[in-house]
Amino acid sequence: MNEMSKIGPNESGENITAEDMDREVRVTYGREAFMSPEYLDAEKRLLWPKIWQMVERETDLPNPGDWMTYDVADESVIVLRKDDGTFKAFHNVCPHRGRQLVSVPDMIPDPVTSVSGAKPVHSVRGNNRKNFICGFHGWTFDLDGNNTYILDPQDWHGSLTPERTCLSEVKVDTWGGYIYINIDPDACSLKEWMGRAGEILDHFELDKMRYKWRQWAIYPCNWKVAIEAFLEPYHIPGTHTQLLAYGEYYSKSKQYGLHSVSSYDTRDAALKMPEASGTVRVGKGEDPRISTYELIRENYETVNFTASTETLVNAAKRLVDELPEGVSPAECIAHWLASAKADDAARGVIWPEIPPEVQDESGLAWGLWPNQNILHGVTFASPCYRVRPHGDDPNKCIFEAYALERYPEGEEPKTEWVYAEPTPENWGPVLEQDFANMEFVHKGMKSSGWRGAIPNPHQEQKVINLHRNLADWLEGRGAPVKLP
Repeated sequence: MNEMSKIGPNESGENITAEDMDREVRVTYGREAFMSPEYLDAEKRLLWPKIWQMVERETDLPNPGDWMTYDVADESVIVLRKDDGTFKAFHNVCPHRGRQLVSVPDMIPDPVTSVSGAKPVHSVRGNNRKNFICGFHGWTFDLDGNNTYILDPQDWHGSLTPERTCLSEVKVDTWGGYIYINIDPDACSLKEWMGRAGEILDHFELDKMRYKWRQWAIYPCNWKVAIEAFLEPYHIPGTHTQLLAYGEYYSKSKQYGLHSVSSYDTRDAALKMPEASGTVRVGKGEDPRISTYELIRENYETVNFTASTETLVNAAKRLVDELPEGVSPAECIAHWLASAKADDAARGVIWPEIPPEVQDESGLAWGLWPNQNILHGVTFASPCYRVRPHGDDPNKCIFEAYALERYPEGEEPKTEWVYAEPTPENWGPVLEQDFANMEFVHKGMKSSGWRGAIPNPHQEQKVINLHRNLADWLEGRGAPVKLP
């Protein structure tokens, strides 16, 4: 019997530790986290109501009275901007009989076959809000959640206190230009939650970036299958073979408690430099002037114009004209970045100053646990992903991808969430290649012949860390166990 077939998830009764992760201990885990109805129920009780999770960008609610709904699993939350510029968040429910204050239709799983022109609903939004009025009995609430009107309050004979009739408040905070909420009133601060990951990414000033585009889809796989597809570059040689012509894609990853980072792991000593860990790096081959341009161009054009910027691509294209033949990789990348930085400055985009040691530690992309992934650069954060469960169906998820970039003041594009079927025309060839895996990974996990995952402990540590932390929050369910 194969050694893998002798063990199953949770048989050891123990979860791996952060120290195990750092030592790259080999582990396995099974299908429970992806298929089990009990696991899905545990997520609803123990995960989504307890964690800090990203809702939207601050720029989506720019003015007092702007508001939106955010839904995950069974939870629906209203987030709004107050007159003083701060944010408030409340459970989207009237304390009287439980009606949603804002009616949020179910997201439609198949817009092609849905009834009479109904469109997928990403969220409900509005502006100039002065209060919320329940559509059932007219109870009314101000923007601080206080009850301001009850029909026939005398019928309760004085038992309706302000505490019983106000809205249930939800913790809300901001980081990096994002709005986060936490339903747990006893949760730690968002700053503590972000930890070292937040400290490193703060150097990149994500709050000064704006949407370039944003799209979403309802996809036929579990939400964890979807986010896993973007947590590691280990799949690039097998999935995105067209990217191999000009770049090396050996990678590494590291846990930072809840969160984790992936980086390109340079094996060629000549290519080792602080910039080598992310997408803006030198290409392979005899002439780095040519390969660096082709590498960044291929990434930019095939990943839906992300993972770089037009400024960086154009500056790389000039390398063959501006540098002599035989230039070293280090000289090539130094010239390229200085040239792109000057080009951006001329159009009003100022790069943040990032210390080399921070640049090196920042890597390629951060997995912000549990369902957010940010691939970052000095002037961009793209592509970025967020994935959520779709109702009570563990076989579907809400998949969102977006691109952020720094723009000259007032020149950022106007965007909104667009529902887009997962095709190359809508998402670009690289993301479509990822989509082509996700559905069939989910289907393959259902096979009786699958003995459990064997994630790469060096390159897929972000995936392992996802499940290590999920198990900690979900009472040990689905915990990775050490391979014998």
